[in-house]
Amino acid sequence: MTADGGWTVIQRRQDGSVDFNQPWEAYKAGFGDPQGEFWLGLEKVHLILGDRDSHLAVKLQDWEGNAESLQFPVRLGGEDTAYSLQVTAPVASKLGATTVTPSGLSLPFSTWDQDHDLHGDKNCAKSLSGGWWFGSCSHSNLNGQYFHSIPRQRQQRKKGIFWKTWRGRYYPLQATTMLIQPTAAEAAS
Repeated sequence: MTADGGWTVIQRRQDGSVDFNQPWEAYKAGFGDPQGEFWLGLEKVHLILGDRDSHLAVKLQDWEGNAESLQFPVRLGGEDTAYSLQVTAPVASKLGATTVTPSGLSLPFSTWDQDHDLHGDKNCAKSLSGGWWFGSCSHSNLNGQYFHSIPRQRQQRKKGIFWKTWRGRYYPLQATTMLIQPTAAEAAS
């Protein structure tokens, strides 16, 4: 699970072999196979990072073989904050920090059975599929439904894995990887 440079892989999607439409307790504990598709677990990620400044790297791949990546500074709260993710500084990238907008806003993690998103009248995890740090349900969801080909129906596509500022809201991605690392200054202390 640990990659070069001290990065820890916390999520991998590549073939649809694992259902990511899981309840809160599964996202808290983790599920899947670290050699294939998996979610490490919110509690494990929080234990690795604590409340320290850290970095989150996101790697994305589309169905044409194109790949993009993004890295941004974050903090992850504990279960008492619903594992809120906060981008701690502005991100200069063509992909943008679409999980959290603007810099400084904390987004709690939501699942279909524990709705913590910022969309007051809707449960984003229930309507889109998969647990995630949802704001308004429309910026990103790397834990959405995996499609083996791109569905024709837009309503179906919106439930897929997406990163709005790269391939758009209705383009389900083929593969994703998320990695974390405490910042160098924090890790040295």
